[in-house]
Amino acid sequence: MVSHVWQAITRKKRFEGDSHLDSNLRRCLGLMDITFLALGQMMGAGIYVLTGTVVRNQAGPSIIFSFALAGIAALLSAFSYAEFGARFPRAGSAYTYTYIGFGELWAFIVGWTIPLEYMIGNAAVARSWSAYFDNMLDNYIKNTTIGALGELSEPGGFFSTYPDILSFLLICLCACVIAVGPKVSANVNSSFVVLNIVVIFIVIVSGICYADFNNWTGTTSDGRSMFFPFGLTGTLTGAATCFFSYIGFEVLATAGEEVKSPHRTIPVATFLSIGVIMTLYILVSSTLTLMVPYDQVHTTAPFAEAFSARGCTTVMYIISIGALIGLTNNLVTGVFALPRAVYAMADDGLIFKWLAHVTSSTKVPLNAIVIFTLLNAIIALIFDIEALVEFLSIGTLFAYSFVSGSVLVLRYQSAPIDGDGKRMDNGGELSSWIPARNFWESLPAGTSISLGVAALIGSFFWLAFTFRTGFYEHWYGQISIGFNGLLIVLVMAFILGHQQNSLETSFKVPFVPFLPCLSLLVNVFMMAYLTTATWIRLFVWMGVGLLIYFSYGIRHSKEAKKLTTIADIRMSSTFPNKNNRITKT
Repeated sequence: MVSHVWQAITRKKRFEGDSHLDSNLRRCLGLMDITFLALGQMMGAGIYVLTGTVVRNQAGPSIIFSFALAGIAALLSAFSYAEFGARFPRAGSAYTYTYIGFGELWAFIVGWTIPLEYMIGNAAVARSWSAYFDNMLDNYIKNTTIGALGELSEPGGFFSTYPDILSFLLICLCACVIAVGPKVSANVNSSFVVLNIVVIFIVIVSGICYADFNNWTGTTSDGRSMFFPFGLTGTLTGAATCFFSYIGFEVLATAGEEVKSPHRTIPVATFLSIGVIMTLYILVSSTLTLMVPYDQVHTTAPFAEAFSARGCTTVMYIISIGALIGLTNNLVTGVFALPRAVYAMADDGLIFKWLAHVTSSTKVPLNAIVIFTLLNAIIALIFDIEALVEFLSIGTLFAYSFVSGSVLVLRYQSAPIDGDGKRMDNGGELSSWIPARNFWESLPAGTSISLGVAALIGSFFWLAFTFRTGFYEHWYGQISIGFNGLLIVLVMAFILGHQQNSLETSFKVPFVPFLPCLSLLVNVFMMAYLTTATWIRLFVWMGVGLLIYFSYGIRHSKEAKKLTTIADIRMSSTFPNKNNRITKT
């Protein structure tokens, strides 16, 4: 019984030949379509909402380094996504990649976080859009709603102070656009991206006219640097916050089944979108901090208030419109990606199969769109987003870590067997100096490298929590760091003792295993610094998901049916029935 369960939860997703290109969805998106999808997901809240808070409370003018460091951290994860997107252009993104690398159970756990990640992100953006629009109307919508329906709860609780009907309707409206078809939604998004870029250039050009470099030089009244008012720690804290402005590139992998020429298009679009958005973030944050001293920056509407203080009313209104456009970008792409993530798991049989239904006319997963749009809209309507938004952080970092680890497994596991029953290269073969080599090679293919990656992740968490808890300041913490450092070196040596396979693809992560391991280290440290309450909420959500998996998914898995079919074929060839026996005459 135990062995059957173990085989079930460790089975991996496999594609035969070009079957990874087969899809019920329509491949109709080109390079610019998906590049603009990623830009639309990243360009909005990061500029119009996040910038003011980071400048005022965390980094000051050094936010330009915060955005640069966060962009580099995102790029580390993007390398792994780009390789998987080129190899296996399927819907599901991190879920599918984990399924290929680590197996079914871990894939389900990662996949179970992705819909929640998108729903909370979409709800947060919808609420920001609603608040920005309502501020332009002097909070008329909020006051009218409270007057008609009353308050839901006190401020700071789990529920919102009032039902945000506007954000509910906004999510439903975006879903209607998405349901028409991927090309239509991509065109709508591209139009918003172009308008948003125009607004950003107006902000940059107009703002430079009011630049005052004294805002970057000299010291404050209490002797702090004007450029680094919160020190290097503030810059690094700002980088951790700014990191989540870049997470939109994941939408490229989520749309993998609807991309034309995905082997080339997805890697190019990944690096193009991150390069463009990093440049824009640095330019707009430089403009803001040159216009206004960091301690006078408005936290919720930084650019609008900065131009208002200069008497530039026209530019202020342009920025307000641009903020709504940018947030609409975020929302359209988030609502686009959400049902694709659900579709991938349902199509594999791990969650209810009817969620994978694709309409014949529009080629979209309509059931997933309807059900999860309603859930998403309800979250935006009644829940306090600030109480949930840290789920975005831990869910995203959790998924990114598994993608980076899966690249290592993919590179060092055994190569496929050709038609003659011979292995195509020496991939996964262990060096002769590896201790207990015969034992490791006796395990199923890919097990030794998977265990090595798991040990590395555990070591990184050990190191991160040693710093997080402050133990490093004590002698026992320093001894712990020493043992941990030795363990990391030994595990890295074990990974390097595996031979890489030589499978060809249009893009590969460079400097393997070092670059994916660096990405893992960065992601693990960011997760370690999240609050305890966030980890508790994650475990509760995982508990619900695992209940669904072990009661439904483990029995309806498409991969399980494939393995059963293969076993039946092998059995029939080994023990043919009487009708297939050769008789002598």
